[in-house]
Amino acid sequence: MFFYWLYLYNKLKTTMETKEVTLDILNDLIQINNDRIEGYQRALKETAPEDADLKPLFTRLIGESHMFKMELGTEVQALGEDMATGTTNSGKIYRAWMDVKAVFTGHDRKAVLSNCERGEDAAKAAYKEALEDEELPSFLREIVSRQQQILLTAHNEIKALRDLAHA
Repeated sequence: MFFYWLYLYNKLKTTMETKEVTLDILNDLIQINNDRIEGYQRALKETAPEDADLKPLFTRLIGESHMFKMELGTEVQALGEDMATGTTNSGKIYRAWMDVKAVFTGHDRKAVLSNCERGEDAAKAAYKEALEDEELPSFLREIVSRQQQILLTAHNEIKALRDLAHA
C-alpha cells in the first residue's frame, strides 16, 4: 500500500511540474507577442510619410500577435491560471535602445525594418525554444508550431523588405 501511495504522489508531483513548465512556456510566448505588438506599434509611429506602404503590414502583424496571444491565453486559462499581461525585460530594453538609436539614425525605412527584423528574430528564437521543450503537450505543440510557421513567413517578409531598403 505504501508503494501505491508513493507512486500516486510521484505521479501527481510530475503532473504539477509539467503544468508549471507548460504555463511558463505559454506565458513566455504571450509576452513575446506583447513585445511584438508594442514593437510594431512603435514602428507605425516611426514610419516616415514616404514609407506609408509599410503601415498595413505593421497593422496586420499587430493583429496577428493579438490573435496568437488570445489563442495561447485561452490555453493558459484552461489550465486554471491567468495569462501574462506584460512584456519581456529584454523587449523593454530593446525598445529603449531603439529610441536612443532613432535619435542618431532617424526613422528611415532601412532603420525601421532592421529594428522590426530584430524583433522577429527574438520571436523566432522564443518559439524555437518552446518547441524544443519535451514537456510541452502535443496539442499545444501543434498550436505553437502553427504560430511559428506564420511568424517565419512574417520574418521573411520583413527581411525581404529590409534587404530591398539596403539596395
